[in-house]
Amino acid sequence: MTFSSKLIEKAVEAFASLPGIGRKTAFRLVLHMLKQDKSYTEQFTTALRDLREGIRDCNICHNLADTDTCQICADPQRDRSLVCIVENIRDLMAIEDTGQYRGLYHVLGGIISPIDGIGPADLNLDSLADRVSEGELKEIIMAISPTIEGETTVYYLSKKLQGSGVRISTIARGVSFGGDLEYTDELTLARSIVARIPYKE
Repeated sequence: MTFSSKLIEKAVEAFASLPGIGRKTAFRLVLHMLKQDKSYTEQFTTALRDLREGIRDCNICHNLADTDTCQICADPQRDRSLVCIVENIRDLMAIEDTGQYRGLYHVLGGIISPIDGIGPADLNLDSLADRVSEGELKEIIMAISPTIEGETTVYYLSKKLQGSGVRISTIARGVSFGGDLEYTDELTLARSIVARIPYKE
């Protein structure tokens, strides 16, 4: 694709660097931006700048937040005795979209994968141990994608939590083995959460 403007080319390259955006789609986005009022572009760039400067990790669950504590952890209506462990923010949002879960979360920030060089020390496990030691938790739901790495992570966590007095359950396997939670339809995911089962090694 040849451009008549270096500025357009630079903008296309920026959009095309986003996941799932090819150069043709990026070019359409750039043309769309150029057709809008200048105020639209300014609002767009301001939103991106504010996002990068203002977003932070929740100091409790590691969800994305505007303040030190995310809206979910700060919600007094949430069941504080129940924590759902997820791999990433996308999985958290997938479960939230079902509307079937009213507990809290804990985002691991990944799963154990020796091939990728990811071990337990690379995950948000210390803060999870702190939450368990506070004594308020009664149940932990392992909502981790049913892959070999996911199952390894669930097994490792269940061993670490053994003897804590906290009940450990996993989501029901309406979710196919080898699949990613973020691509599972809402109904299947909702039923998996509601029909969770005790974890057995």
